[in-house]
Amino acid sequence: MNDIDKTDEEWREQLTPEQYEICRKGGTEPAFTGEYWDCHDIGTYRCVCCGAPLFDSETKYESGTGWPSFWQPIEEEAVEYSDEDPLGMGRIEVVCSNCGAHLGHVFEDGPAPSGLRYCLNSASLALDRT
Repeated sequence: MNDIDKTDEEWREQLTPEQYEICRKGGTEPAFTGEYWDCHDIGTYRCVCCGAPLFDSETKYESGTGWPSFWQPIEEEAVEYSDEDPLGMGRIEVVCSNCGAHLGHVFEDGPAPSGLRYCLNSASLALDRT
């Protein structure tokens, strides 16, 4: 993980304050406020930090949570998982395997075929519309 070696200062220069807080510090945007929670455009969702392809719009669905939700990553190797949960909420963190950016969390209450719900922050994503 984290093939990109940037200083904290370099990340701050590249990202907006909200993107920095979410992607580099593990924050969360409020529900129903992010750019992509109700987006139905076709394309590839990429990491806002490094541009790595993460999720395809074909796997995006309406979860009712207020965050963009997907049932699988574009490739399993695109993301990594951490069960470290400082808030003790039993969540599994999802990060970009290329740069370590915090994306959101994965839950086991999603639709078929995976049964997973990748609940992500819009601020951690950039949609490459096709």
